[in-house]
Amino acid sequence: MPLALLALAVGAFGIGTTEFVMMGLLPDVANDLNISIPSAGHLVSAYALGVVIGAPLLAAVTAKMSRRTVLTGLMGLFVVGNALSALAPDNGWLLAARFLSGLPHGAFFGVGAVVATNMVAPERKARSVSLMFLGLTIANVAGVPVATLMGQHLGWRATFLGVSAIGLVAIAALALLIPQDHEHVTAKGLRGELAALSSLPVWLSLGTTVAGFGALFSAYSYITPMLTDAAGYADASVTLLLALFGVGATAGNLLGGRLADHSLRGTLFGCLASLVVVLSLFPLLMRTEVTAAVAVILLGLTAFATGSPLQLMVMEKASSAPSLASSANQAAFNLANAGGAWIGGLALAAGFGVTSPALAGVALAVLGLAVASLAYAVDRRRLPAPGRERIVATHVPQEAEAVHH
Repeated sequence: MPLALLALAVGAFGIGTTEFVMMGLLPDVANDLNISIPSAGHLVSAYALGVVIGAPLLAAVTAKMSRRTVLTGLMGLFVVGNALSALAPDNGWLLAARFLSGLPHGAFFGVGAVVATNMVAPERKARSVSLMFLGLTIANVAGVPVATLMGQHLGWRATFLGVSAIGLVAIAALALLIPQDHEHVTAKGLRGELAALSSLPVWLSLGTTVAGFGALFSAYSYITPMLTDAAGYADASVTLLLALFGVGATAGNLLGGRLADHSLRGTLFGCLASLVVVLSLFPLLMRTEVTAAVAVILLGLTAFATGSPLQLMVMEKASSAPSLASSANQAAFNLANAGGAWIGGLALAAGFGVTSPALAGVALAVLGLAVASLAYAVDRRRLPAPGRERIVATHVPQEAEAVHH
């Protein structure tokens, strides 16, 4: 695997850290800015809104630029957003800074996924994407806990300055390791890029992402009350258990990438079905501390095993604008975050029990399987010949090779 993937992973590590660390810093931020916890929670929403808006927009408007330039520019915007977060004098400025920090998130992963797949052989595409996402999953294991401790002992502003420093390291790595000749293979402009997203297979792939990862966030958003109220863990133990989730997510990410290189659609179906099983067992697994810990690991494993297959499938379905489609998939991930948490909250508020968000996640995972099945049926009707997926998968690199020569 090319060393350039390390540069992408460093950027992903910084992005993953700043995305999730705010949850642990909410009390500190609320106390310092003299606002309520619910008001501080809007800082999480502001970041997610930035991701949803910035992902397709920035990918589209930078379509004619060198991908190395795009990636370093996005990380520059990331650094500025986090530095402004550290310097924000009040809640309003911090909201704006968090929105700004979220803007480059989706486009970075979207463009980075295209760069990663173009640097490897066709049979290693999914694995290359999983290695870039490795930075995101490791952020949950190490980056977020360390950044949270830093905020608790040095102040929350120090956390965002530290994240800015990670962004500067990522910029240097990207500038040194990403080849300059990795440019966008299309120069159709904004209208042409958007036109590539008009096909039904692309939207079905995005819908699978929203439903599939919505299942994860329906359960994960309420994992703390499940662990404390159902499994009997003390509050102080939750941080360690969330680190176990990160370990499971890291293993699932690598496993999903390796399996998807052998069978993209088979891996996707298998992982979604496994997620259905794991979430269905949550009410039973949350009855003891040992089985609850196993449930947390399995949730991360099965959910994140779908990440690389979903990312690669969207890119293949919009092969004429893979960067935009890949970035749009990142926006879909964040819609899944918000929608899954909302649906899980409805189940909890309805009085169905503390583990009911996991059962709501079962319904979402089944919906994801249904949408993926519909996408498969559409593909078979359009081109029933065997080997279609691999032909599409090698389409982008062939164009890139032609442009290079």
